[in-house]
Amino acid sequence: MADPLPVEAQPGGAAEIPREWLEEFEAAAARSLETRFRYSFIRTYRPVLDDAPYRSFDTTADYRRWCEENLPDWLGYGRPAGTDVSPVPGAPPGGKEGA
Repeated sequence: MADPLPVEAQPGGAAEIPREWLEEFEAAAARSLETRFRYSFIRTYRPVLDDAPYRSFDTTADYRRWCEENLPDWLGYGRPAGTDVSPVPGAPPGGKEGA
């Protein structure tokens, strides 16, 4: 592990920050904004969502239903657990038509 800076050399004098981390931070801060933007976004494949160039839906309820039926839970596009109340006045509970 890199040598930490003494407590008095750190803002607030809290925990010791390894010198290597501070050097990496300084190097990153010296990069151009364009370079920092390029390094900050990581392209991640999202199953189903990235398999078509676009999708369109007639209503938000249709979109939500499609998400619930087609996307894996870990993507976070489903309803939170325990929310059976429809956000659309007059729509069936859970967004399911005919339910």
